[in-house]
Amino acid sequence: MAARVREDGQAQAQAVGAGAVNQAIKAIALARDYLKVDGIDLVCRPALREIDIDGVTRTAVVLELKRHGDH
Repeated sequence: MAARVREDGQAQAQAVGAGAVNQAIKAIALARDYLKVDGIDLVCRPALREIDIDGVTRTAVVLELKRHGDH
């Protein structure tokens, strides 16, 4: 995540299920620490999206990451 934000200024993670969402949030917290060293502040904008997994509709948590100040 940190590498993608450094390169592109943004990244996106998608997770389905409590465990996956928990791991994604932990990854974002770590990425924020890594980027802080470079003077980059990370902002996360969560959203929900309905997705299809093997014919079953599930709700995914989408985490959009951007550098603070980028629009």
